[in-house]
Amino acid sequence: MGRILAIDYGKKRCGLAVTDPGRIIASPLETVRTHELESFLLHYDATEKIDEFVIGYPKQMNNQPSEAVKYIDPFIARIKKIFPGMVIHLVDERFSSKLAFQAMIDGGVSKEKRKDKAMIDRISASIILQTFMESINKKK
Repeated sequence: MGRILAIDYGKKRCGLAVTDPGRIIASPLETVRTHELESFLLHYDATEKIDEFVIGYPKQMNNQPSEAVKYIDPFIARIKKIFPGMVIHLVDERFSSKLAFQAMIDGGVSKEKRKDKAMIDRISASIILQTFMESINKKK
């Protein structure tokens, strides 16, 4: 069984999180510049088999897609071409950054380190992945 990789897609940076091969634990992986993301994913898949992608898909409070999807939809289309047949799940990520910041506070991360947006992106991706994994477990 391959890994599930989650992406918190942003215009400048993308936070990544991944499961272990047994798909039990979601862990922050990396923060990658958006223009380098596709090559990073190809390289990562060559070394650590990815079976599925989970992509954060922001929604507004009325459950409609947010303005940011205009950047995410073209990315999803490119991923489908690069990884044909790969399963892609979209997960509502509307509160992931706030949850990530709160997790950093709760975890005792210093005020200075909480300014690290790359860290917030990685933790957000981890929260997106954990949310997806919990939804799968509820269905079982």
